[in-house]
Amino acid sequence: MFENLNMWEVGALLLLALLIFGDRLPAVINDGLRMVRNLRNMARNATGDLSRELGTDIQLEDLHPKAFIRKHLLSEEDEAAIRKPMQGVYDNLRADVSGVHNELKDVANAADPRSNGSRSGTATGASPAPAPRASYDDAT
Repeated sequence: MFENLNMWEVGALLLLALLIFGDRLPAVINDGLRMVRNLRNMARNATGDLSRELGTDIQLEDLHPKAFIRKHLLSEEDEAAIRKPMQGVYDNLRADVSGVHNELKDVANAADPRSNGSRSGTATGASPAPAPRASYDDAT
């Protein structure tokens, strides 16, 4: 919750809360914590009631429609039957992408002047001198 706040910002917020609420600050914190506990209990009771009504074990994360259908309405065989037509397409696409990736790596290695295979260095192993660059004055 406070991942984006550094120590100084948290301190400033606490100082601001102390200035606004003064002596009532402990009571306000206590009321806030009690409200969070009540909300957590309400959510736990609602999921428990829903689990009893549906006859399955439901967690709060399962209330997302896709997760609910996948977990409670589809069997493993149904899910496999739904995935089967797309699995072949996925495998072919993955093979094509990995082939293109390997070809790009081969081209990059062949074009790399630092690689040992493409260097045409001299017998001493020194790299050839760079070609002189033409300047604007030479062209005019």
